[in-house]
Amino acid sequence: MKTIREIGFKKSFNFLLFSFLQGIYFLLFLPQLRKIFLIIEGAKVGKDTTILGVKFFNYQHKGFGGLKIGDECFLGDETLIDLYDKVVLEDQVTLAQRVTVLTHLNVGFRNHPLQKFFPKMSKQTTFKKGCCVSAGSTVLPGVTVGECSMVAAGSVVIKDVEPFTLVAGVPARKIRDLR
Repeated sequence: MKTIREIGFKKSFNFLLFSFLQGIYFLLFLPQLRKIFLIIEGAKVGKDTTILGVKFFNYQHKGFGGLKIGDECFLGDETLIDLYDKVVLEDQVTLAQRVTVLTHLNVGFRNHPLQKFFPKMSKQTTFKKGCCVSAGSTVLPGVTVGECSMVAAGSVVIKDVEPFTLVAGVPARKIRDLR
C-alpha cells in the first residue's frame, strides 16, 4: 500500500498495464514479432534489427515511446533495459547477452535514509553508431557510449566512452584507441 500511496494510482495502474503488455511481448518468441509489438507500443525500431529475449523495466514512466533503436542493431538474450528515461541506440549498435542499461537511480521510498546522499535522478542513456557493449556489462544513467567504441565483457560504464575506444573494467577505463 505504501508504494501506491507514494507513486499514485495512475502510475500503479500503468505498472499493471505495462506488466500485462510485457507478458504479451514474451509470448512473441520470434524477434520480428517482438519488433512489431514494440513499434505498435510506441518504440522506434529500425530495419534489419534483431531483438532477442530483452526484458524492459520501469516502462510505466516513459512507456515504450522512450525507446529508439536504429537500423541493423542487435540486442541479445537476457538484456535488461530501464525505460524510466529515454534509451537511444543509433544504427549498428550491439548489446550482447546480459547487458544492463540503466536510466535512473532511486534508493527507495521518499523517507529512505539514503535519499539525502543519493537523490532520485534520471538521464537518457545513448549508444552511438557502431558501438558494441559486450556480455554482462552495465551502463549507468546518462552515459553515452561513443561511435565505434567497444565495452569489454563484464565492465561497468560510469562515464561517457570516447568514440573509437576500447574500455574495460569496474569501473570501465580506457584500454586503447581503436583507430
